[in-house]
Formats: sequence, C-alpha cells, structure tokens
Amino acid sequence: MKAVSDIQETVHRFNEDEAVWRRFEEKRRLRDPSSPLPEKVLDEIDWREAERDCRQTRCIGIPIK
Repeated sequence: MKAVSDIQETVHRFNEDEAVWRRFEEKRRLRDPSSPLPEKVLDEIDWREAERDCRQTRCIGIPIK
C-alpha cells in the first residue's frame, strides 16, 4: 500500500502535467499560422514555454541571500 505522501506526490505531478498540457494547447491555439518554422519546431518551443510557465522548479541546496 502506498503511503499518503506518495499518493499526494502522484496527484501533484498529475495536476502539474495537466496544467502544462493545457498551457501548451493554449499556446498552439494562439500561434501565428503564417510562421515559416516547421510545426514540430513550433510545438517544441510552445512545450518548453508551457513547462517554464507551469512547472515548479525543484532545487537542491540552501537559498543564497
């Protein structure tokens, strides 16, 4: 049986993935159709931007003041 913290982490990751996917779809919908770049390249750019917008940055260490 999974511990509560494992379940919470799974739910958190699912929600984060869903937020990234929705943001990616929004970016694709707003994309300029006259762009000279291939769709695969535009998808990659949109995906990375969506991840940057939605994903929590996990860091190891202590904050530097």
